[in-house]
Amino acid sequence: MGTYTMSPLGLSSTEERVYRFFLRNPGAAVGDARTAAPMDEEGVRLAAARLRDRGLLHGSEARTWATDPGVVVARLAEEQLDAAYRTLRRLADPRPILRSLWRDVPARSFAGGGGVYAGSAIALDRLEDLGQALARIDRAAFHADAEILAAIPNRALVPLNTAHTLSLGLNCLRRGVRVRTLLESGAPAPGTGSEHLRQLRSHGAEVRVVEGLSELVLVYDRRTALVPVDAHDIDRGVLCIEESGLVGSLVTLFEGLWATATDLVDLPPSKAGTGTLTGAQRTVLLLMCTTTKDETGARAAGMSLRTYRRHVSDLLALLGACSRAQAALLARERGWV
Repeated sequence: MGTYTMSPLGLSSTEERVYRFFLRNPGAAVGDARTAAPMDEEGVRLAAARLRDRGLLHGSEARTWATDPGVVVARLAEEQLDAAYRTLRRLADPRPILRSLWRDVPARSFAGGGGVYAGSAIALDRLEDLGQALARIDRAAFHADAEILAAIPNRALVPLNTAHTLSLGLNCLRRGVRVRTLLESGAPAPGTGSEHLRQLRSHGAEVRVVEGLSELVLVYDRRTALVPVDAHDIDRGVLCIEESGLVGSLVTLFEGLWATATDLVDLPPSKAGTGTLTGAQRTVLLLMCTTTKDETGARAAGMSLRTYRRHVSDLLALLGACSRAQAALLARERGWV
């Protein structure tokens, strides 16, 4: 039978020997533990003190007992898993580390032999594919640990809702992240995410409405911002901004709107019913009713398969349909096709 050490749990070999000594010799004196490790008495005392501080030993130096192994292993494993999780989060997005290193590089200088230019950080990234943009939104929400600011015109609620971006706020709120959302005055159209907004409010999000909101702006921890390439068509993608001056300007814009906005009193229940369609939605609706494969419809519409299917999902939600066949019938009833 193999011997398993406690090193994965964060103990040194000396600490493990001392802990095992007291498991075998409950109530022994600390000085007696010198037989467990090839160290002088002072080294053993220091190891025992560290173990006592971590809750692995209890009692006095004259009489010491080891804490129950079941308690010790569970606690140490949890501590190591928490540390590993924090490390993984830092490694998943190492850009903050990279930015801190760039700040140490003198302006217009190169570091080391690799020729890393201090100004080479990607402070502005254009994501023309909506799928990539939504993935970046997901990642930014995952890494947010302080605050999320969102200014969302009503026309942007459909694509954001389809990708469950608004529901990401629920997870952020559970982690203690503050979420502030600005909406365009006037009720959201049916099927455009009012249920998600209601859930956000019930979990502690702050939601206000303001007149004249025309720009979609998302800001995460006041470090990263996302804005659409085209203010009137989010399907064209977004700009991901990390340049502090630009992000700061967007935060100032948001705070100005927030100060003049009013608290959202209530949202009307979502109802399937009438609504207006965009040109792209009308095209997809017609193709959805006349073609048998999404690939064929996407080619005919001149859009990617992912974008085509997103529009199909939007239409199902807008019509309150459970299937494409039902959506086609409901669309005909409304005279849309």
